[in-house]
Amino acid sequence: MHKAGDIQYKDEVLRKLIHLCSLSIPIVYIYLTQVEMAMVVVPMFLIALFVDVGSHYFTPINRLLNTFFGNMLREHEKDSDKFLLNGATYVLMSAVACVLLLPKIIAITAFSILIISDICSALIGRRFGKTRFLDKSLVGFTAFCISAAATVAVIGLCGNGPAEFYLLGIVGGVFAGIVESASVTLRMDDNASIPLAVSIIMWGGMHLFFDISVIDAITNMLQVV
Repeated sequence: MHKAGDIQYKDEVLRKLIHLCSLSIPIVYIYLTQVEMAMVVVPMFLIALFVDVGSHYFTPINRLLNTFFGNMLREHEKDSDKFLLNGATYVLMSAVACVLLLPKIIAITAFSILIISDICSALIGRRFGKTRFLDKSLVGFTAFCISAAATVAVIGLCGNGPAEFYLLGIVGGVFAGIVESASVTLRMDDNASIPLAVSIIMWGGMHLFFDISVIDAITNMLQVV
């Protein structure tokens, strides 16, 4: 469902292609320890934050961003008078939070859903969405949930996960889809709210409803040998 403030669809596609590059973060994390991964994502986030904040105070940085990415930036990201971080900074902020605060498997799952399902929801929802669901479209929400379930299935198969992992991941994906669809009302950037929603369901559900054997089976998935 197109809104007046949206960027053009072709620029949305380019924006999401750049977003797709962030999928390298959970893929690389499969082969690294938490400390090693933190040493990768923390400097990336600090650089992004410096550039993002700097664009609000230094005209050359603002001009540089608009020259290379201007057509892909949303209106609030181009407004130097409002101190609002851009999507890329939120993505890397989420990566840092996931790596530092979550068990490895939940971090990888939450961040993968962020990248894959956000892309599917945005591109399919804008192209085919007609029926509204919360702040966005029903078809976009459906695309989000299906792609999240597929993402959980792939990770579960790669990590030989127990049935409980699939259950938590799919429920987490649906909850994240609802949160993403209500992002305007919630006034949250979905690059932060999606992994937060997934991790709340997976981490909370794991400890509330399952015993230690299930918790161990899930948290030991995709650990570096």
